[in-house]
Amino acid sequence: MSDPPQYILEGLEKQSPETLREIAQIATEMAEKKERQLEAELEDEKVADRPKDLDRDDAPISATLTTKKINGNQYYYWQWREGEKIKSEYIRPVDAK
Repeated sequence: MSDPPQYILEGLEKQSPETLREIAQIATEMAEKKERQLEAELEDEKVADRPKDLDRDDAPISATLTTKKINGNQYYYWQWREGEKIKSEYIRPVDAK
């Protein structure tokens, strides 16, 4: 984690404990919103890159298309979360011949 800019720290030092707690809540909400936006952008990129022959209807609910490199070869997998566990389902090699 990098240190916040000095001008932000100087401004924070002048605040009351109550205001600092409010700022912390706002900062947490802003960080979560930015993370959701980044995840949505990454998902949009994955959808755009998805091969046309991979039918989304065959995928588990909430799965995203991922690739894994194993022994120098790349393979497509559906990947999703079930509770705390990440599940994967093999689809086919990336270079299907």
